[in-house]
Amino acid sequence: MNDEDRAALLALRDSFAALGAADPDSWALSEISEDIPQLARFLALRRIWPELIDSWAAPGALENIPAAARLLAHGADRSDLAQLARVTAYEAVFGLLYNLTAAGRDGEAPDNSPGWRLMETTASGELTGRAVRHLHEDLLTMDPSGRDGRDLWDRQ
Repeated sequence: MNDEDRAALLALRDSFAALGAADPDSWALSEISEDIPQLARFLALRRIWPELIDSWAAPGALENIPAAARLLAHGADRSDLAQLARVTAYEAVFGLLYNLTAAGRDGEAPDNSPGWRLMETTASGELTGRAVRHLHEDLLTMDPSGRDGRDLWDRQ
């Protein structure tokens, strides 16, 4: 690795660390050595667990859903309902990420149908030319609890 790449690696590692990445060295090395837009991938993924998955366990989250409120009023276990909501949210997010960043096209559409691609941009919004692909592959590793989602399917 030349001096320029080494400097870019260190700066990128520091960016990942400042953003809370669990393994900033690996993310940065992958971006530099494989030319994968890992910082863009990390930024696209990092808010999913707290905002879309774990938020269902927060006080009041289930109570705002009429069907869940009725189940709770009839004695349903709140932690079981929260677990169900979290698993459902995870599965929906995983499927969406797969369809947007791995498939890139509707497999049942005619062959001449357009596809799609999520692209990295600069801070000012200019396209870099690098596709942000396969976000679903890192979704479990972004679990802020460090459990890689294992608790979603735990039998309590």
